[in-house]
Amino acid sequence: MSKQLLPERIYHFNINQFISSALAEDMGDGDHTSLACIPHSAKGKAQLLVKENGILAGVKLAKEIFKYVDKTLKVTVFIKDGSSIKIGDIVLTVAGKSQSILLAERLVLNCMQRMSGIATKTNNLVKLCVDTHTKVIDTRKTTPTIRGLEKWAVVIGGGANHRIGLYDMIMIKDNHIDYAGGIKQAIDAANSYLKTKKKKLKIEVEARNLDEVKQILAIGNIHRIMLDNFSITDTKKAVQLINRKYETESSGGITEKTIAAYAKCGVDFISVGALTHNIKSLDLSLKAI
Repeated sequence: MSKQLLPERIYHFNINQFISSALAEDMGDGDHTSLACIPHSAKGKAQLLVKENGILAGVKLAKEIFKYVDKTLKVTVFIKDGSSIKIGDIVLTVAGKSQSILLAERLVLNCMQRMSGIATKTNNLVKLCVDTHTKVIDTRKTTPTIRGLEKWAVVIGGGANHRIGLYDMIMIKDNHIDYAGGIKQAIDAANSYLKTKKKKLKIEVEARNLDEVKQILAIGNIHRIMLDNFSITDTKKAVQLINRKYETESSGGITEKTIAAYAKCGVDFISVGALTHNIKSLDLSLKAI
């Protein structure tokens, strides 16, 4: 698989392992319907139809699934990942052994429908922030074992990734602060840990109110301040207090109705967990032709 297909090193995601596990889950000891009804030598062709407007994601993954199932299948792509799609569009066709097409069908659709739903929601929120410098980012609120696919879909939709997991950023949230004994204790411990372990990771600290923003600013030695569940008014005050000394991130219950107002406060990032944990899959279909 090409490294350009999916940045596996970034997401710690093995695409072939995923496909293998997903097919095993679905197939069990055989696709008995196709084995019973379709001759082994039968050839066929199908097209992937769009049944709902949105942003397309998962085309490159679909090609890998078809190839994994049967290297002789011929896939012709008409619409690429990240493109706007409308009802009636034909994304791709696949031709070859009919049993192979049927075996790959549901996995292709499950992945593409979910990824396209994520890309569509992401794109909608990105558009609402278009006149600002704010980036819309995801969170760790993802489906276990397929985080790589979901975060990939966010990027296809025009968003950006927050940290990928627990390993690529120090993110000091409210529970960390409380368990550590306070903001200063948590920040000092984090910096000491990184120095001892000789690791170069950014440190983000969650602030629950303006007083905590002031405490964080007095301590320093961090990279980003998360403004968690701040009102619009307090977000503006916090951005002024921070004055670009550190990156700023708004988070907590931000929706289509409020995201533009938060972006206009001047924050660098807005993280939205709903990008991956509360989306509607886009309606797609694979039909024989």
